[in-house]
Amino acid sequence: MMTAVRLVGKQRLDVTRVAVPEISDDEILLRVRSGFICGTDLRMYKNGHAHTEASGGLTLGHEIAGEIAAVGRSVTRYREGMRVTVDPNMGCGVCNVCVSGNTQMCPDLRALGIHIDGGFADYVRVPREAVMQGNVALIPGNVSFDEAALAEPLSCVLNAAERCETRPGDAVLIIGAGPIGLMHARIQRLFGAGLILVHDLNQQRLQACREREPTFVTVGPKELDQAVAEHTGGRGVDICITAAPSAAAQKRGLELLALNGRLMLFGGLPADSQEVLFNSNLIHYRQLIVSGTTRQNLRQYRACIDFIARGIVSVSDIITHRFSLTDAQQAFDGVAAGFGLKQGFTVDAQ
Repeated sequence: MMTAVRLVGKQRLDVTRVAVPEISDDEILLRVRSGFICGTDLRMYKNGHAHTEASGGLTLGHEIAGEIAAVGRSVTRYREGMRVTVDPNMGCGVCNVCVSGNTQMCPDLRALGIHIDGGFADYVRVPREAVMQGNVALIPGNVSFDEAALAEPLSCVLNAAERCETRPGDAVLIIGAGPIGLMHARIQRLFGAGLILVHDLNQQRLQACREREPTFVTVGPKELDQAVAEHTGGRGVDICITAAPSAAAQKRGLELLALNGRLMLFGGLPADSQEVLFNSNLIHYRQLIVSGTTRQNLRQYRACIDFIARGIVSVSDIITHRFSLTDAQQAFDGVAAGFGLKQGFTVDAQ
């Protein structure tokens, strides 16, 4: 038996004992060592979720890392004891989307912790698709389990950055100073941004950003227009990334763009506020580009593991709170309240 954090209904978590998953000949059993709560987990918790693997609910968790506890008889590339992290998104592998390298957008996508049981548990079953398609990645020796688990959100951020087409010297505004916002800011700096402004309504998160990145310009709730004008000479920002699930942020981000600016809609909106009213003439006459991204591809996932291993992008200082699986409710409450930055679980399998 093992401990698992299961979503059993809207705002209903059940920390329970369940059977350790059985694996087939071409699957892996992962002993989870680290897992972090994502905005997607929080949205599923707040709103409920249709995808359940069994009547008892769904085990959450898709930002995970651990050690291989067992491999099926047909698995030859991996062995027990290997330290690995797993890209949670599995496509069918044969459709046009998958063969183009975008398995994360497969119409038949299955993702750990979203469609099938995930890694907020002592153990998780890694399906055949993940084993065969390259989702299972070895963790370099100088990378901790915590850092490896954060390759997943970092690679989502990398996907967005590549679509932003950042140019050297660009002025970039990040709306949202949470862990994802800080990752966006760091990746934008890596891509050559000359000015990085980080805006949030949460003063504690702005202070956390200042402590970690004193060269970033942090902007409070009543200072946004003035800060953008002062730091860009009144022309606006070249790129705005909305790293918050806010319709108002999307609308305001569009209005703050310079000529030929790019708006990246990264944070998805709640189901009851998906329509945003904006002035389309801004897009037309300023030649603006509005784009969005979802998840990441396998190339980006592997690249971010390398970024972390080489010290190109730091993620360890974004972690502020660790919990045991039995304290899952406290962890989710903290994330919902915007407390700290990245919160997650250190797992000691029983």
